[in-house]
Amino acid sequence: MTAPETLSRAGEALSPPPETSPEIKAATDGFIHELNAFATDIATKLQDQETRIMTKLATRMTTAAQRPMLSADFHEAPHQKAFDAYLRSGDDAGLRGLALEGKSYSAGVAPDGGVLVSPQTAEQIRAILVSTASIRSIASVVAVENASLDVLIDRGELGAGWATETGATAETATGALEKISIPLHELAAQPKASQRLLDDAAFDVESWLAGRIAERFARAESAAFVTGNGVDKPKGVLAYPTVANASWAWNSLGYVASGAAGALSSIDPLVDLVYALPAPYRARAVFVMNSRTTGVLRKLKDADGRFLWSDGMVAGEPARLMGYKVLICEDMPDIAANSLSIAFGDFQAGYTVAERPDLRVLRDPYSAKPHVLFYATKRVGGGVTDFAAIKLLKFAAS
Repeated sequence: MTAPETLSRAGEALSPPPETSPEIKAATDGFIHELNAFATDIATKLQDQETRIMTKLATRMTTAAQRPMLSADFHEAPHQKAFDAYLRSGDDAGLRGLALEGKSYSAGVAPDGGVLVSPQTAEQIRAILVSTASIRSIASVVAVENASLDVLIDRGELGAGWATETGATAETATGALEKISIPLHELAAQPKASQRLLDDAAFDVESWLAGRIAERFARAESAAFVTGNGVDKPKGVLAYPTVANASWAWNSLGYVASGAAGALSSIDPLVDLVYALPAPYRARAVFVMNSRTTGVLRKLKDADGRFLWSDGMVAGEPARLMGYKVLICEDMPDIAANSLSIAFGDFQAGYTVAERPDLRVLRDPYSAKPHVLFYATKRVGGGVTDFAAIKLLKFAAS
């Protein structure tokens, strides 16, 4: 039923009985007439608005249907065509032309060897790296142009105090700044393809290359961010000195003991681990462990028989342990005597990944005939930047 019909029926219900006086009947008739006119006006405006919306939608659908596909635009871009030509045949003339036009940052021949990949390929690789089960996905990632990243950490609390209108203000303490330097290291991958495959116009060489590079980069990065020793690779979380949390000091990571060598018999150590982390970090805290450790923790129950582990309720939602998200990182060690198999903390504050935005590819058709090698390199570093933000669970008696 439309608004005018509803209001008309309401007006009929308001019609005066026959015995009413002429003055009241005239006033009532006038009110009903104005009410019906108002309802008709509203209905007309609603109909006009609906017509305008439908017209706009039809126009947008027509425009979208006439717009060229993204893939067509993507391959028609000059730098994209030049990069595709280089990958397929080694022809870098188009890339050199782009470099002369001042576009060498997006695509061109790098002065120290290789070719800078196109922005689309670089973004595709970056998206895959972020989506993998690596500490990169929960850490702070910073793009830099230098050979290292210097991070300043305020380790002290700035002084504060209450002041009065007339009283003298006492001098407050200053913070203690700590400078942490994260050097960048060269990460390399070398996928290969046959020349016959590259000559096939239907083969999307860029997507294939991006996938292969990202796969190899992801495996190497994930391992380095956990156990890397900092020599020609990032320094991993577990490469730093560890001490019992009761004796924790800066430049080391505090741990909580499980109470038994290579075993976890109750939930108490997990509770201690959670509350060993200072309160400001717990809001963004994440558990990090591998699949085998996950299998052990999934079986733990509280005193009332309820499982501590809960799976995500929707697709893409990470599992939770004691209410905190869990990252399944296969590079974390298995449970063993004295192993540091579980990390818990705010990794966005505690661990920083530094990387250069450019990624180079060098085409090598000679070293593995009849295959073509693609030597891809990027510069990346990583390290702990806040030692108070990460705690570990050590599977030991103490």
